[in-house]
Amino acid sequence: MVAYNCGTADNKREKIVLAYSGGLDTSVAIRWLQDKYNLDVIAVAINVGQPPSSDDIVARALRNGAIKAEFIDAKKEFVEDYIWPTLKGNAMYQDVYPLSTATARPLIVKKLVEVAQKEGAKYIAHGCTAKGNDQVRFDVGIVSLDPDMKIIGPMREWVMTREEEIDYAKENGVEIIVKKENPFSVDENLWGRSCECGIIEDAWAEPPEEAWGWTTNPKNAPDEAEYVEIEFEKGVPVAVNGKKMEGVKIIEELNAIACKNGVGRIDHVEDRLVGIKSRETYECPAATVLIKAHRGLEFLTLQKDVLEYKRGVEQRYSEIIYNGLWYGVLRESLQAFIEKTQEFVTGVVRLKLYKGSVMVVGRKSEYSLYDEGLATYAKGDEFNHESALGFIYCWGLPNKTTSRAHKK
Repeated sequence: MVAYNCGTADNKREKIVLAYSGGLDTSVAIRWLQDKYNLDVIAVAINVGQPPSSDDIVARALRNGAIKAEFIDAKKEFVEDYIWPTLKGNAMYQDVYPLSTATARPLIVKKLVEVAQKEGAKYIAHGCTAKGNDQVRFDVGIVSLDPDMKIIGPMREWVMTREEEIDYAKENGVEIIVKKENPFSVDENLWGRSCECGIIEDAWAEPPEEAWGWTTNPKNAPDEAEYVEIEFEKGVPVAVNGKKMEGVKIIEELNAIACKNGVGRIDHVEDRLVGIKSRETYECPAATVLIKAHRGLEFLTLQKDVLEYKRGVEQRYSEIIYNGLWYGVLRESLQAFIEKTQEFVTGVVRLKLYKGSVMVVGRKSEYSLYDEGLATYAKGDEFNHESALGFIYCWGLPNKTTSRAHKK
């Protein structure tokens, strides 16, 4: 963590911690919070794997009037305490979206609350809009961790357009870096990239190539398939192609491999918590590969009834995370069940990546429940064929009895 003070705090004013990205909105918000609420602003930038800024955003926050600015590198914590738990739960909202943005929000909230409590701040501010899911994730997450904390959402209160924000910045001496206007709204972290707005809002229109920022167009991907082996220990990836790596490196390595092969593109019309349908594109290359591999290993190592029950848990678990209830008792309880199921999810999975597709083509585990002697139809078959007739009689007896009764 990097922290700087500018030494201009006013002891008569209360403090507010601002979730700060260095972009136009949060840069303007520093001055706006001072003017409207007479608060001292502490800007906090949290790194969960987004692309680095072109300048020192911490220094710029101080120049724009923040009394203190912090840059917190939370990538390792993001992977170990948030991504890996969701991977164990095969978290995919509506069976499509690997929750890349939603999974990062509770960690960001946690860091904001920690800083606010340390600094004695009574307020936290964020840049979420009134139509999205993130405002719920931030607000509910904050009060779940500190029920007395007050929340301000500048973008829910001001009515400034982008042009008006730029004018406000010029009028008030706010230093901003205005990039070429992008028709898309993008959010990025280690676990994925989301993209919305612009032409994407037309649910019939195919997303243009410029909407994709990470992955190679599948038609331009290599003509030869690439194979990758991922080793798991108790549901957690620990190695890629036989090389042990820590979590952040594993995700970065798989992102590079999958992006090159055009794997991880998602086009989804999803149901937002606020009651509207939203069309978004996602690029989740490492997530797509890892969830595919993890499920493949679970099919090998978990009993049928556990797999079937866990599938229902996974759907509810994914909805909870999407809806901003990470810090609720139900998510924590379901997590405990999920953790128990991972006790023997250890082994290696081999996957084939080719022009946008990924397929499990091999799996092995010392805890494998696959018995070739029972499965084979060739020589060495160990299955007791004589037991089949009695089993079928018992299995079909309820239907047989019911049929007779109804025919009367």
